[in-house]
Amino acid sequence: MQNYDDPQVLARLAALKTMTMPQLRQEWEKLFDAAAPNNSRPFLEQRLAHRIQELAFGGLSKPIIRTLDMLADEVEGKKVRKSVISDPRNPIIGTRLIRDWKGTEHTVVVAKDGFDWNGQRYKSLSAIAKSITGTNWNGYRFFGLRAAEGGAR
Repeated sequence: MQNYDDPQVLARLAALKTMTMPQLRQEWEKLFDAAAPNNSRPFLEQRLAHRIQELAFGGLSKPIIRTLDMLADEVEGKKVRKSVISDPRNPIIGTRLIRDWKGTEHTVVVAKDGFDWNGQRYKSLSAIAKSITGTNWNGYRFFGLRAAEGGAR
């Protein structure tokens, strides 16, 4: 089991708060083998603290790194990877979600890369729920795919 209260690591983290900006930049160069990217003290302190802990306790696991890479590819619109991240709460592709709102029936069709409603493609159910109601909603709750807090589905 990892000892996350290692006195040496805690001392290094505490020292960041007392360092001057030139000292923070020097620490950055030592830990990253590159020049510090900007002059923002909070950024340098936070990123250095993360790096110190990463070196002492280990970084992200391979499955987490793979998931983050796939998410980055998806956000950037790259189709390099074979798998696409999808929300496990989404129903099977082709499912029709029907919701009555103020006397009007709204039908959404689940697609591979989003949702179709009123002839338009949406990335999220929340965006559709907002278009329908004019206010922010959790899309899964609005379409009955998630129970309200304390309530049954």
